[in-house]
Amino acid sequence: MAFTVAGKQWIPTVVKVKNKAPTKVQITAEQLLREAKERQLELLAPPPQQKITDEGELNDYKLQKRKEFEDNIRKNHAGMSKWIKYAQWEENLQEIQRARSIYERALVVDHHIITLWLKYAEMEMKSRQVNHARNIWDRAITILPHVNQFWYKYTHMEETLGNIAECRQVFERWMKRDPDEQAWHSYINFELRCNEEDKARTIYEKFIIVHPEVKNWIKYASFEEEHGYITRSREVYERAAEFFVTQHMDENLFVAFAKFEETQKEIERIRVIYKYALDRIPKHQARELFKNYTMFEKKFGDQRGIEDVIIRKQRFQYEEEVKANPHNYDAWFDYLRLVESEADSDTVREVYERAIANIPPIQEKRHWRRYIYLWINYALYEELQVKDPERTRQVYQTCLEIIPHKKFTFAKIWLLSAKFEIKQKNLQGARKIMERAIGKCPKNKLLKGYIEIELQLREFNRCRKLYGKYIEFSPVNCTTWIKFAELEMMLGEIDRARGIFELAIGQPQLEMPELVWKSYIDFEIEQKEYENTRNLYKRLLQRTQHVKVWISYAKFELSVKRPDWLQKCRQIYEDANKSTRSCEEKEQRLMLLESWRDFEKEFGTNITRWKVRKLLPEKVKKRRKVTAEDGSDAGWEEYYNYIFPEDTANQPSLKLLAMAKMWKRQQVDGNAEETTLPSSDEPAAAAENQNESERNTVTESKEKRYNDPDDSGRGIRESYSDEDDGENNKKKKRKPEREEDED
Repeated sequence: MAFTVAGKQWIPTVVKVKNKAPTKVQITAEQLLREAKERQLELLAPPPQQKITDEGELNDYKLQKRKEFEDNIRKNHAGMSKWIKYAQWEENLQEIQRARSIYERALVVDHHIITLWLKYAEMEMKSRQVNHARNIWDRAITILPHVNQFWYKYTHMEETLGNIAECRQVFERWMKRDPDEQAWHSYINFELRCNEEDKARTIYEKFIIVHPEVKNWIKYASFEEEHGYITRSREVYERAAEFFVTQHMDENLFVAFAKFEETQKEIERIRVIYKYALDRIPKHQARELFKNYTMFEKKFGDQRGIEDVIIRKQRFQYEEEVKANPHNYDAWFDYLRLVESEADSDTVREVYERAIANIPPIQEKRHWRRYIYLWINYALYEELQVKDPERTRQVYQTCLEIIPHKKFTFAKIWLLSAKFEIKQKNLQGARKIMERAIGKCPKNKLLKGYIEIELQLREFNRCRKLYGKYIEFSPVNCTTWIKFAELEMMLGEIDRARGIFELAIGQPQLEMPELVWKSYIDFEIEQKEYENTRNLYKRLLQRTQHVKVWISYAKFELSVKRPDWLQKCRQIYEDANKSTRSCEEKEQRLMLLESWRDFEKEFGTNITRWKVRKLLPEKVKKRRKVTAEDGSDAGWEEYYNYIFPEDTANQPSLKLLAMAKMWKRQQVDGNAEETTLPSSDEPAAAAENQNESERNTVTESKEKRYNDPDDSGRGIRESYSDEDDGENNKKKKRKPEREEDED
């Protein structure tokens, strides 16, 4: 502790660091040590060189070094590097016996060190001690037989010494332990260097048994080919193809086989090899095979061969698709279409069986619609292409057993099965199939198809019975009633047909009763029973007042051509107009008036035409609010409405509209005079003038839309204006269509 002169304790001043942030350049401990080492000023001098001048000094030096080596070995008994340095030092001094003793001592410590054995044997070989080296290698391969380096060194030594028999014996000992492929190749190459091809072939035979990989078979065949044994090489490839039939087949074998045959110009053999391989190797493992086959056909093949390659490639693609998704029936259809065009019947059947085995997992008809056509195509293929009736019948029966008829059915299958039996002249079998179908799952298409079959067979009594069952099953089906009546008409049974129509229109409920009524009316017209037809129209009009019925009734009377047919038609139109006044559908009323106008245009006079024209409506454009589904306001939309002159309910709105237009006209003209309402003592005159103004407006609008250019002389509207209003001869200006807003 430090003190000041006065005897007080001295406390060093602490420097305050203002910036405590780390510096940009950091110094590590490694850098500090490196700088310290570089700045050392004291350099240690190297030890002095000692020169040995006599044998005594040499012995002292050897003794000193041996003592150091022994001390190091004693300190680290398991350190093999110390043993190896010790032995190499003795070897450099030509002390082979001492070095051998050191290696033996080291092997006693640990004989699993590979480097130790290698250094030991190399020392003996350098010293030309062949027997010692051979003994070391024998011991090494006996103690460590799985170390290939010992075997390689041993065989190399024997081959270098020219001891071929001993080298072959070492290889045989090695092969008995089933070494890796490289060891076999070394043995084969050794025999080839000795020009022993037969022995090399024998080694290859053993080799492909121990290691039966495709590449080893290919190497064996290439060996035979390189030495000019073409037949033997082909036999090796054929043996390999037979060997791998029941095991894993590799496309590389057949690619190599094909290339070998290509060098021999055997084109047909190559094509057979590719087809054989493509038929047996899975498609996803034959990509390279397809590629080489395509190149071969482009190089040596004709058009047929190239097409065959393309077809096989498409088959490969379809196989991939159906394997990825077995329920992709569209892919199955394309695949089957391709197979049917180029394969034999057994292959096609196999693909069909694979396709129909993928039954839809859900019993819903929409999932079965595509699937059922697989069965249909299968049956048609057996029937039309293969011409095998028994198998076709079996396909239909199996399909009908698979379909869950309690939930849904397919009438097409039942009908195709029945028609097939008819083609085979088995009428009873066809009828049993249809009766079974109707009893198990009756539906309209089944009954209709059964009736068509019996009609083609001219079994009319059976058709009547079937129509009866059809009507009991579905009495609301109008088509059934009509077809039944048409059957009776075809057979000349008019009364029966009329009775069927009467029963049909008497039904409390029908899907489309207008069809039955129309057919019944057409039937009576065809039979020229006009009075019955009129009664039918009257009965129909008692049930419905539809405008088309009135128009049809009028056209019927027009076609009969009775003495009073014009008056009768006009009366029907008038009655129809009266009945449709209360109709909310104004378009239908307009349709009736247009039909009446066309009738008067062809057969009427100017007076009757004018009367009809007077009834035509005015087309008015209106606006109304549109409400969205959530109840919010969606804006306005425009629509057209028709205002009929006979509708007195529209008169107040017309009066108001006429007054508004009059006021607007006065505002535009800039008249300062105020418009006054009529006084109380003249209400009748004002009302009459207002009605006259409305009538003129409606008449002008009608003339604008419905003016008839075929009227000769003057227009009907002008004639009517001259007759009713003599003092007003001035033409009035036509007014545009009115627009109203409707909230």
